Order: sequence, then C-alpha cells, then structure tokens
Amino acid sequence: MRPSSLDDSGIGGPLLIIAGAGSGKTNTLAHRVAHLIVHGADPRRILLMTFSRRAASEMARRVERICRQVLGDNAAIMTDALAWSGTFHGIGARLLRIYAEQIGLNVDFTIHDREDSADLMNIVRHDLGFSKTQNRFPTKGTCLAIYSRVVNSESSLSEVLKTAYPWVLEWESELKQLFAGYVEAKQAQNVLDYDDLLLYWAQMMADEIIAREIGDRFDHVLVDEYQDTNRLQSQILLGLKPDGAGLTVVGDDAQSIYAFRAATVRNILEFPDQFSPRADIITLDRNYRSTQTVLAAANGVIG
Repeated sequence: MRPSSLDDSGIGGPLLIIAGAGSGKTNTLAHRVAHLIVHGADPRRILLMTFSRRAASEMARRVERICRQVLGDNAAIMTDALAWSGTFHGIGARLLRIYAEQIGLNVDFTIHDREDSADLMNIVRHDLGFSKTQNRFPTKGTCLAIYSRVVNSESSLSEVLKTAYPWVLEWESELKQLFAGYVEAKQAQNVLDYDDLLLYWAQMMADEIIAREIGDRFDHVLVDEYQDTNRLQSQILLGLKPDGAGLTVVGDDAQSIYAFRAATVRNILEFPDQFSPRADIITLDRNYRSTQTVLAAANGVIG
C-alpha cells in the first residue's frame, strides 16, 4: 500500500479505500478526517458525506474522540468547525439554498419527504383520472419509486420499466403524463422532493463557474459507503473534484444494498479510472467483527 500522492499544495490525489465486511469502514474514514485536522487541515473546508444523519453524527463523535487524544481540549473546538458533514441530500439542500437564485429556484422552497411526495403524486394521479381505471393503476408508492429510479439512474422511463417494473409496462404512456403533472405540481407549489436535491445539485455542477466555486469551498471531500451511490451522486463528486484532488471514497463492492435508490456498484468499480493519473487504491480485508469459524460458516452457506 502507498499513500495517495500529494500535489504542490500538500493535498493528496484521488483515493479509493476498499474496506471489506467488518474491516472498519467508518473508523477508517473517521481516522482519515482526524488525521487531516491534526495535521493542519481547516475543518471548515472538509466536506464529509454519509448515508444517514445518524452515521454523520457518529462519524463526528469518532473524529472528536481521535483528535482529543492528540489535541486535548482543543479537539472540541476544531471538530465543532466540521460544519459540512451530513448526508448527500442534506448537503445538497444547503447548497441549493445558497445558489438558488443563480439556478432559477425560489430560495424559500419547501422540501417534501417521501410520504409528502407520494401524497402529491396521488393527488395528480387522481386528478388525471388514473385512480379509477378499469385495470388497477400502480399505487402512489410504486409510481413514486418508478419516478425516483428514472431520476437517480438518469434512464428513460421505458428502460426503467423494462428492467425493474415490467408488470407496469402497459401504463408507460399514462406514467409519462403523471410524472409531467407531478413536476408541474411541485413547481407550482415551490416544492422539491428528495430526488430533486440530487438532481438540481448535479445540474449545478454542470455549470463550470458554479461547479468551480462550490469545489473551491472544500480542500477535502470524503464519502462513506461509496458502493451505495447512484449516477447523480457520482456526477456530483466528479463535478466537485474533476481532478480528484483531496477526494477520498470508502466502500465495499460486495455490500451494495441501496439498489432501490438506483445505486450502481459501477461507481466504485470505475472510480480509479475516472482520473489521470489513476486513483490510488488501498484494500482493507481483515474482518475484526467475526471469528474465522463464523466467516467460514457464512461463506459455506453463500457457496
């Protein structure tokens, strides 16, 4: 294993850490963040993204605990400045508030959770008369799931239906009308759903000026559970750090679990070759969670 190469500013190039089951992915990332802070990195210029608010809070606690061993009482001051730590959606919402006017959004937009989004989808579904069809039209939850996959996978509706929802293919035309109506309803109510938080953020990163401005906010960008990211999230990261400077992702290609969010394991498999020179790779394959007997039994069952 070799450390990620440094540029003239002392910031390393892109790094992929493959951490197998029980090898301590979260602890590894926490130690890396703490190491950066202890060695002089400005915590206000560190962007740390996880997949849940609970994970973000736990990460912050671990970083403080590690820093305290080196910095003593100053650790709390330093780690409190780690302000850009949270989920992809949470960070996206903050940035959209900041850049709303530049991208044509009303800064006072409301964010719908999944339940609110499904209810709005159902209202549009009812207004279009699809709730009274002779053959049962897909439920509001199914409609929202299809819409979400289309957005997050950047695929056509036809492709998504064929690959993930073949039993709904007969309703493709109606679903197109429904989704168009749903988007219009969101715009009329100044509402964004969870998928919009990633979609609008990714679209911001397609603007070179805005992408450079956002990317320059952060010296280091670190991502946990990278195997569970979708195409929009991958685009966001590449927009933030197109040369990979200061970019670290941690994950395990054997543990992708969020396929329903259009996550694709290809993001982690293709990550090293997104950059020139190629990203460094460090592999952690020792399992600290289970004994060899348990691992052998599990592998036997899998086999």
